[in-house]
Amino acid sequence: MSDLTRKLLKWRSLAMAAVGAIVLADLVLLLFLWQLNASDPAALMRQRADLETRAKLLKADVLRGQQIRKNLPGIGGQADHFYTDQLAPAAQGYSSIVGDLGEIAGKAGLRTAGTSFRDKRLEGRGVTEVDIDEIVEGDYGSVLHFIEGLERSKNFYLLTDLGLEPQTVGGLRLRLELRTYFRS
Repeated sequence: MSDLTRKLLKWRSLAMAAVGAIVLADLVLLLFLWQLNASDPAALMRQRADLETRAKLLKADVLRGQQIRKNLPGIGGQADHFYTDQLAPAAQGYSSIVGDLGEIAGKAGLRTAGTSFRDKRLEGRGVTEVDIDEIVEGDYGSVLHFIEGLERSKNFYLLTDLGLEPQTVGGLRLRLELRTYFRS
């Protein structure tokens, strides 16, 4: 075989491979178009509506994130204000808590039967968590006034549990579990 014949056969093989690739691509495109036409128009409309709803939700999330970023310095200031104004320093915290709880109980018409503390330093947060067990005695209305007094106190209290204690004489005897925090 001559060189010219070899070159022609080579070109012919390359041309056939190219035509084969084009025919294969046409078949794939034909299959894609056939499946696209086989899709239900109502299903496509629902899918489009779902995508539009998702896009609106994502835009709303982005706007909310931008608003949070804009308000972040103010929120940090509020947190600092809460930390300094609502949390007593650890050095004077226990006496101020005992005095405050006694005052609230007195205004509510309750008698205090005991107060105990358990503290736990929260590392890396600059605060000490203090669990307070308080036992008070009195009538139902006084207990409600006591709880309202806790809510209005200058100190920060979380009422974590409230339980009845055995009482031999009329009235209520309640065990309150409170939580507060001291700044360190």
